[in-house]
Amino acid sequence: MKIDLNKIPIHEVIVGYRDSAEEGVVAYGGKLDIRPKYQREFVYKEKQRNAVIETINNNFPLNVMYWMIREDGGYEVLDGQQRTISIGQYVTGDFSLNDRFFHNLTKEEQDKILDYELMIYFCEGTDKERLDWFRIINIAGEKLTDQEIRNAVYTGPWLSDAKIKFSKSNCAAYLLANDGGQLVSGSPIRQEYLETVLSWINDGKIEDYMAKHQHDENADELWQYFQDVIVWVRIIFTNYRREMSNVPWGVLYNQFKDKKFDSKKLEKEITELMQDEDVTKKSGIYEYVLTRNEKFLNIRAFTDKMKREAYERQKGVCPHCKGENKKKKWEIKEMEADHIKPWHEGGKTTVENCQMLCQDDNRKKSGK
Repeated sequence: MKIDLNKIPIHEVIVGYRDSAEEGVVAYGGKLDIRPKYQREFVYKEKQRNAVIETINNNFPLNVMYWMIREDGGYEVLDGQQRTISIGQYVTGDFSLNDRFFHNLTKEEQDKILDYELMIYFCEGTDKERLDWFRIINIAGEKLTDQEIRNAVYTGPWLSDAKIKFSKSNCAAYLLANDGGQLVSGSPIRQEYLETVLSWINDGKIEDYMAKHQHDENADELWQYFQDVIVWVRIIFTNYRREMSNVPWGVLYNQFKDKKFDSKKLEKEITELMQDEDVTKKSGIYEYVLTRNEKFLNIRAFTDKMKREAYERQKGVCPHCKGENKKKKWEIKEMEADHIKPWHEGGKTTVENCQMLCQDDNRKKSGK
């Protein structure tokens, strides 16, 4: 990782400063991308913003900033975005300090600000080096998400197009996922939609996918995949419930997209499971009806009172033990609660359906 310290006066940094909302913020003669297109629009509050200008007015040191050198020779702000925007906004007259705008200052006062030198590190390195380094420096201010850090590293035409589709307020992905009920949780502008679909399409290996497609002209493949997932969900599960927003649909689509399902039969089972008080994780019902793995349901556990009652009823003897352990009395801490009639066969989590098994027998029965 190559990191060089540079002292650049404000009057050079703000050349060509332009803030066009969701189209991004640029400066440094158009070479500096301060806030990339469609990145979340966090800005300092008035007190923080004013503190930046007062620091400069008093010629106090401002915290160092970090710019990443892009392959096209331009730069992108990795750390210092809000400080740079605060400076640009003040100099261009967006706000006043102590009832004076920048244009109200004397030339001497203006020059003092414009000649102030910002301490900026220029950073250059491999994708992995930049990712590791950026995670280390991301320890103060408004925390960046993992996906925002990845976006700072894998810049290019593919990412620009992906952000248009997945990271803009009311973007295409958001509108599609919410047409008929929300199917994806999170906020597009916090990059959560983009992170979710990237995780789905490449088995959780987000950085591998971004590195592979970084220089693609567009993100059409990702967008088509997302559309396929959402359409598949709407066809298989015809009745919307709010719990559906927390289901990893892409993971299920990857595994079951070629399998035929009876939507009416699934809906009937889902309705029954939604009413089952033993099912404590309702969003897991959708994964369960496809995989038949009870772990997704978080079946209600027996209470300590139920366990003690069953233990006393059995007098500490495990009903499954054989041989030398057949009539052995176990301590309650050596035993585990089990459904006499399994849940999937209609057994409930009640004291009447509770039995205490020694740990070995309980693990054998549950296949652990």
